[in-house]
Amino acid sequence: MQERTAGLDLASEEHRLVVVEGDGKEREQQRIPHSEEGIVALIRCLRTSNVSRVAIEQPNGLVVDRLLDAGIAVVPVHPNQLAAARGRYRTGGKSDSFDAYVLAELARTDMHRLRPLEPDSDETKALRALTRAREDLVEQRVALANQLRAQLDAFWPGARQIFFDVDSPIALAFLERYPSPTDAHGLGEKRLAGFLARNGYSGRRSPTQLLERIRSAPQPRLGETEREARRAVVLALVAALKPLVEQIRLLTSEIAGALRAHNDGNIFLSLFRDPKSVVTAAELLAEIGDNRARHPASASLEAIAGQAPVAVQSGKKKVACFRWACNKNLRDAVGVLADSSRHHNPWAADIYQRARARGHDHPHAIRILGRAWLRVIWRLWQDHTTYDPNRHGSLKRVLTTEG
Repeated sequence: MQERTAGLDLASEEHRLVVVEGDGKEREQQRIPHSEEGIVALIRCLRTSNVSRVAIEQPNGLVVDRLLDAGIAVVPVHPNQLAAARGRYRTGGKSDSFDAYVLAELARTDMHRLRPLEPDSDETKALRALTRAREDLVEQRVALANQLRAQLDAFWPGARQIFFDVDSPIALAFLERYPSPTDAHGLGEKRLAGFLARNGYSGRRSPTQLLERIRSAPQPRLGETEREARRAVVLALVAALKPLVEQIRLLTSEIAGALRAHNDGNIFLSLFRDPKSVVTAAELLAEIGDNRARHPASASLEAIAGQAPVAVQSGKKKVACFRWACNKNLRDAVGVLADSSRHHNPWAADIYQRARARGHDHPHAIRILGRAWLRVIWRLWQDHTTYDPNRHGSLKRVLTTEG
């Protein structure tokens, strides 16, 4: 008996399931409500139909976790792969279950291009949830901080310049107390010194220097009504930013604890000199995972991280292009590691500088360095060992040459 495959097209309220026979004939299709009863029925249907694997666009989420927990093989299909395959099967209009059918066919015919999902440990999935949630909050913080900067530039430039980051706790406390030039009209050195002491200011600027920043800033000319409106906007943005900044701080602390408690935590922590890099180390671990079978060679890790180019050939012309289809979170984390390491690691600096000397721009040179780092990381990851500069052969060769 030929094995059966299935495709599952997920939606917010109702999923579409299509099961195909080993010869490609459609066996059945169903509408699956997104409810506990629906998911139980889905698993029962797949088991009674003896489905060998299920293809799905989304590589994670509640439905995927339930399928894996039930022992059902899940095959993630990238949206670009699904889009490219639709033309093979389209003979007319698009039906509601068309994507589910294409997914089922890909699971039947294209397993040489696809790989079943291999779940990570609960600890790794928890760390991934923390790091991705923190990244979402950081994006919101950046957006709100940019709005706050725009308001201050328009009517209160002095407050924009007094502290380095407008969304730092000390800057937000200042704006909460002095949301407009009118509120800071009587602000002097003694009063500012008291404010700084109460709020635990740790900067190196004296109250005199900070006041000079305020007073030397340009003075806009606004009507009273507009000034009061902008003051209200500043207070609203500060009220939105303060809890956001605090929650990011708490999440960062939780991520640090989860990373240090993880069995692979020391591997990724060893890649960084600065203890503040704990978030990037956690992101690398969370996105790479702990299932070594997922990346049997470093090449697959380099590709999924977006550090290896894509070869595009047309006739006799063959060029290397930027890899858009990749894990964006992992790509960003590798970029941070590469960019920071070139400032203190002679091996990393050498790779980066040689790439620039060949005419590559900064982002391209960082990807070249990132790819080199991933080869190191893959070896450490497979061997369950930490990074030791004294055992890094390429680094020792660079130091010998320089010495």
